Amino acid sequence: MSQIENYMAVDSIEAAAETLAAGPVTVLAGGTDLMLQAEAGTRTYAPTLMNIRRVAELRGVHLQGGSIRIGALTTMTDLLTDDIVQKHCPILSQTADQFASAQIRNMATLGGNICNASPAGDMLVPLIALDAEVELVSKVDGALETRYLPLEKFFTGPGASDLRDNEILTVIDIPVPGKGARGAFRKFGPRPSLEIAIAAVAVIGRIDGGNFTDMRVAYGAVAPTPVRGRNTEAALEGKPASPETIAAALDAVEADISPIDDVRASQWYRRHLTRALTEEILNHVFTG
Repeated sequence: MSQIENYMAVDSIEAAAETLAAGPVTVLAGGTDLMLQAEAGTRTYAPTLMNIRRVAELRGVHLQGGSIRIGALTTMTDLLTDDIVQKHCPILSQTADQFASAQIRNMATLGGNICNASPAGDMLVPLIALDAEVELVSKVDGALETRYLPLEKFFTGPGASDLRDNEILTVIDIPVPGKGARGAFRKFGPRPSLEIAIAAVAVIGRIDGGNFTDMRVAYGAVAPTPVRGRNTEAALEGKPASPETIAAALDAVEADISPIDDVRASQWYRRHLTRALTEEILNHVFTG
């Protein structure tokens, strides 16, 4: 843990961007990952620690046109109880319910979960399946600049992302799912919560005329980053919602993931779990 020389508590996005422009800065939101990593020695603090908890404009869920805009400081508890999320993206509430403990859910933020960039980050999996986009703000030559990036392209490796040193993640933007959309999130670990997932799956889509339609699949903890299951999607899209289609989709899972052996599970077990979780969602949510 390096020595913190300055502590800043900002109350606006512009003040946060100004502080980041002066850098180097460590950003503190909920702190549920940052403090543990610093204590373990896997993360060092920059000379300036910037607390963004007072930036009110970074918190909350809003409908804007055809999008759901979620502020980066929105907590897991917020997602669990928010009316807009429950109506339009219940998969996020479902995932938040499996996130750690009640105490951690009260502090942990959606933006923090994204910026931590863990391959096993719970919320990242349904967000990728929902085609989420992140809004990144910086201050350059005295003016605020905004960059937009699909979430699936935000992650570059385990614990690594395309977030620049002078940028702050402000909003997660999700297209409102179409009429009839359904979906589910499943993860597996030794316990239902308070565990890092060994494998995680999210599936979004609908049934139209007996066929799988607008299918989007994402996987977590089975590749260097959370990944979109495009081969699985292709095996489902436009096909009859039948056992034969599901069997073909499960065979396609193999091409979408690249798990490893580690202390928590073997790559074989992760492959098995990913197939099993995908099969459970397709059978119970879409054809059950």
